[in-house]
Amino acid sequence: MKKLLAILIIITALFNIARAQEKPLVQFSGVVYNADSNSVVPYVTIINKTSRSAVFSTNYQGYFSFVAHEQDTLVFSSVGYRKEAIVIPQGVSNNRYTVLVKMKPEAINLPVVRVYPWASIDEFTREFMTMKFADDDLEIAKKNLGKDKLLASAKVLPRDAAELGTINFQNNHVALTNKNINMRGANPLFNPFAWSALIQQIMQGDKSRNNDND
Repeated sequence: MKKLLAILIIITALFNIARAQEKPLVQFSGVVYNADSNSVVPYVTIINKTSRSAVFSTNYQGYFSFVAHEQDTLVFSSVGYRKEAIVIPQGVSNNRYTVLVKMKPEAINLPVVRVYPWASIDEFTREFMTMKFADDDLEIAKKNLGKDKLLASAKVLPRDAAELGTINFQNNHVALTNKNINMRGANPLFNPFAWSALIQQIMQGDKSRNNDND
């Protein structure tokens, strides 16, 4: 059985070789372009599907030239572009066939890959159980509006124009108030010692009048 299979494989190979030899040789040449931008596509892989062992490549300018047979199927492939297939027609004149291959760009959406820093599920479970959750907005606001935070911020933050105007108004008000108090200190009516002397004088006057009436 194995010998029969080997004989069939050899016969098939010889038949393909003989069939290929029957087809005329062709100098297949051309340039590969981007169908959208008309710029050359370099280093495109070209596979001869008829002769599976034949693999070629374009140069950095997208140019290629190699020998093939009539009616061979050539497949052009490159990363980021759709595959294009060209069949060399039969009855090529001068045994030369030149083409301009236009390849259509193709966007390939790869699946999202998430990389986790844990080597195993046990390590993830341990890290998750010891995780400290962040405060919510209310807790953050309470911490930022605490007395210590406000005092620390007041030492480093510059004062704005409204705050400076309020402080200036308060200072002027205090200055005017102190000025009036100083003026009142020179007036006897606002002197407590003067009031004490006046009351004593009134009391002494009442006593003298009482003595005169007696």
